[in-house]
Amino acid sequence: MNFLFVHQNMPGQYRELLPWLVAQGGHNIVFLTQRTPLPQIKGVTSVGYKPHRTPAEDAYGLSKTWEAAAGSGYGAVLAAQNLKASGFTPDIIIGHAGWGELTFLKEVFPDAPIIGFFEYYYRTHGGPVNFDPESPATPHTPYLLAARNTVPLMNFEVVDRGHAPTFWQRDRFPKRFHDDMYVCHDGIRTDTLRPNATAAIKLGRLDQPLTVGDEILTYMARNLELTRGFHKFMRALPKVLAARPKARVLIIGGNETSYGKKSDHPKGLRGQLEAELGDQLDYSRIHFLGRVPFQDYQRVIQVSRCHMYLSMPFVLSWSALEAMAMGATIIASDVAPVREAMTDGETALLVDYFDHDAIADRIIDVLSNPRDFAHLGPAARTHVVETYDFHTRCLPVHLSEINKLVPKAKRLDIPA
Repeated sequence: MNFLFVHQNMPGQYRELLPWLVAQGGHNIVFLTQRTPLPQIKGVTSVGYKPHRTPAEDAYGLSKTWEAAAGSGYGAVLAAQNLKASGFTPDIIIGHAGWGELTFLKEVFPDAPIIGFFEYYYRTHGGPVNFDPESPATPHTPYLLAARNTVPLMNFEVVDRGHAPTFWQRDRFPKRFHDDMYVCHDGIRTDTLRPNATAAIKLGRLDQPLTVGDEILTYMARNLELTRGFHKFMRALPKVLAARPKARVLIIGGNETSYGKKSDHPKGLRGQLEAELGDQLDYSRIHFLGRVPFQDYQRVIQVSRCHMYLSMPFVLSWSALEAMAMGATIIASDVAPVREAMTDGETALLVDYFDHDAIADRIIDVLSNPRDFAHLGPAARTHVVETYDFHTRCLPVHLSEINKLVPKAKRLDIPA
């Protein structure tokens, strides 16, 4: 089958599906992306495109998102036209519907069905907006959010089938679209993401590697930002470190902002929190690791005695489910998207996002009495295997949805 994947940040949500399709053989897979340098995935032809136009920094706020999306969409069209001229016609197009890349592709490939990934629909309540008083909305916010929704709303008329990874994300969209969307996570490789009792992580300033026998508290996010509760975590640390003199804190994440409000501090939110907390923190026991290779990230989670996932109500992170797959004892914020994946007292400990003092107490409990919480990690792994495993749970659903849109002769074999 001829596949055309479209995602500005290749491979995006298709990081597991792509290699599986390659391994089956017989498919011609092309991936259209803005990412540079072009990612190289064996068996996949990477094709770059540039937005045809990008909005000026001072562009009108209510049309800026659409201008960017239209520029990306037309840039994708120009690349798609070149593909068509070279003789490539997709049997199916699969891509992200939030950035405009899919918007005009039916003009190039009118007979190719499209599955669009609908990641998020912006609303003034129920998500990160108006959730945390430290990230206040402005009087303009409702109008800017409505304008941002122009792109997914237009793409509902373009795609033949919508896809959302969680029910919480689907339910952010208007109800009239729900029947046209299927809900299935991208998939977690629970066969490779496992607990490892012999895991060890070597840090430059320590003589000995850290292992599962050490008292390790971990935090992970793509970036250390408000949306992922980094400020709540940092404010809990003085009490934790005072109560647990042997504890060490390993923090993974960049110092940029992926979502929500940026810190006004010149050194980002980390710099802001360091200035706020001053000498309350023992930095000899806090290790900021930045962004690390995936294998190192795995080892950090595998040696963790207590792992934190403090998020506003927002898109559920891959890392949350990956930590569950690795059997971590997780303390997470008690918000709706987290509750879809974790159950308090059964697979995790859920806490009030706003109460950093209570968060500290829960961390201290877990670090002090790991045996009392030893059931959480195995139960979390079992839940992820049963619900989010790529090969046994998610892949068959994705293949089934593809098969509904392509001719019978081209349908994919679905693993038993």
